[in-house]
Amino acid sequence: MSKRDYYEVLGVEKDADASTLKKAYRKLALQFHPDRNPNDPGAEEKFKEASEAYGVLNDAEKRSVYDRFGHAGLEGRGGGGGYQDMGDIFSSFQDIFGDLFGGGGGRRQNPNGPQRGSDLSIQIGLTLEEAAFGVQRDLDLKHPTPCNACDGRGGEVSTCTACSGRGQVGQKRGAFVFSTTCPTCRGTGSKVVKACDKCKGRGSEEVERKVRISIPAGVDSGQTLRLTNQGQAGTKGGPAGHLHVTVVVEQHERFQRDGYDLVHELHISFPEAALGTDIEVPALKTGEPPVKVKIPKGTQPGDARVVRGAGIPRLDGRGRGDLINVVQVDVPKELSAKAKQLLDLAEKKLGSE
Repeated sequence: MSKRDYYEVLGVEKDADASTLKKAYRKLALQFHPDRNPNDPGAEEKFKEASEAYGVLNDAEKRSVYDRFGHAGLEGRGGGGGYQDMGDIFSSFQDIFGDLFGGGGGRRQNPNGPQRGSDLSIQIGLTLEEAAFGVQRDLDLKHPTPCNACDGRGGEVSTCTACSGRGQVGQKRGAFVFSTTCPTCRGTGSKVVKACDKCKGRGSEEVERKVRISIPAGVDSGQTLRLTNQGQAGTKGGPAGHLHVTVVVEQHERFQRDGYDLVHELHISFPEAALGTDIEVPALKTGEPPVKVKIPKGTQPGDARVVRGAGIPRLDGRGRGDLINVVQVDVPKELSAKAKQLLDLAEKKLGSE
């Protein structure tokens, strides 16, 4: 029986790019995988056919030969005549099947090689002023780190016999072999034969240390800063992990933050609203002079008086937001006799104009 055209098998055009090929193959893999079609004897053959087509067309050299000479050009090259076993399919297309059947996509990390340390995550509380204008803080960290006496191994180790030190074992599912983490060594590729005296076989010890962090001006609640290589130490010469610091900004007694703007509720008296005045608003930053806000005559409750560039500094350093003063007119609950007379005169005069 002659083989079908590989482009026809995947249902793609001859100029299909790698992304299109992968998408087409993934669709067929989901449709015809034997584990999903236990009662369909033809599903396995269709799956093999699609896998073979993808294996050729996804390889630039094999694809070039196939485009020029067809199936005949691949005979004897080990590329077009099918796979030696089902393990070859998994090895070639782990990026396709990793998220479908539980394996991790991409290249596996050598369990016996350098191991990167774990990341650490903490929260830090800041005042609005600190978040707005930046601050330096010393953080007290307490966390486990690989034992320096055994380099995180837990003691004297020997190669795991279950996986031969690879940290991965093959599992057969239907007609296919998939790679999973070795249950004996949990992916380390080794096992402890004599526990470390210092860490008692745990491979880690508790440490306390200080880290100084510079908070940039303009940060806001929920934002996370990353300190490279300030996490847990790596093992076997591997790099340290990262420290992730999430900012939590406290509420301010006078100002509310809206992006890079500061919103301030400005209370003025009725005469000030009617006649107009200049009012000084204390600055957010300690040591800065107060901000002058001009109140024009006839100002109404809820009017906003905006002072440009008096808000929060922007993270990118391009200036500052605005100070938005929302006017609240304070009306006295009680008036003196003289005040009542003045208001009566004012009302009569306004009514006569």
